[in-house]
Amino acid sequence: MPEEGHSLPYVANLSILFKEVPLLDRAAAARDAGFTDVEYWWPFGSAVPAREDVDAFVDSLDGVRLRGLNFYAGDMAAGERGLVSWIGRETEFADSLVVALGIAERTGCRSFNALYGNRLDGEDPAKQDDLARVHLDKAADAAARIGAQLVLEPLSGADRYPLKTAADAVAVLDDLGRENVRLLADLYHLAVNGDDLDALVTVHTPRIGHVQIADAPGRHQPGTGELDIDGYLAKLQNAGYTGFVGIEYVPEPDTVTSLGWLPKTRRGRA
Repeated sequence: MPEEGHSLPYVANLSILFKEVPLLDRAAAARDAGFTDVEYWWPFGSAVPAREDVDAFVDSLDGVRLRGLNFYAGDMAAGERGLVSWIGRETEFADSLVVALGIAERTGCRSFNALYGNRLDGEDPAKQDDLARVHLDKAADAAARIGAQLVLEPLSGADRYPLKTAADAVAVLDDLGRENVRLLADLYHLAVNGDDLDALVTVHTPRIGHVQIADAPGRHQPGTGELDIDGYLAKLQNAGYTGFVGIEYVPEPDTVTSLGWLPKTRRGRA
């Protein structure tokens, strides 16, 4: 990797990094590796985890700052990708919103990833979009009360997931019209889907609430693929993006070794 051309801060996604240790030990492992800021997908097996499980998760964050958290997205291993537009699972979405806000109150987390959800057999896509609008509006209200944002993420590798490009997500944002609901620009997903990353920078930077990275192809650490990650991060910063960059790749051969591209002095901040 060339010397970095940007000064954006990094946040380690501990649902995909440091999987060599149990989830509740990953924050300590990240801290030992030099990280001060972390993010997670939904760290529980259901929308309503036991109180002791929530307490254990929050306690595990000692020494790091929780910057981002996904709402409950269903069974990700089985291909589910969120409940925002899933007709029939409204209660689970509402319950996970309450849990996420409770975690935010205890940790200071102020960014929530609301995965949109797959298209469902036998359901009218327009009705799913109507439900998504209701859910996002409700969640945006709740987030606004604590000064938080929601982010909406285009995904690759999920044929039934309708948001594949930055423009797909921005169209939902425009329809919703909420200032605290923004685009999550994962450079890997967008690149794999054939999106124009230069257009992302020039057109959509003002709408971006969070950025994540992995190299493409492969979804491994920077330098293993063909994506000019550093170049695009520099362009995003020059265009006005000042937020975090989530490190969300599948490490090879292991997390600590895979971090060789990132000097330890760049992994944390005061």
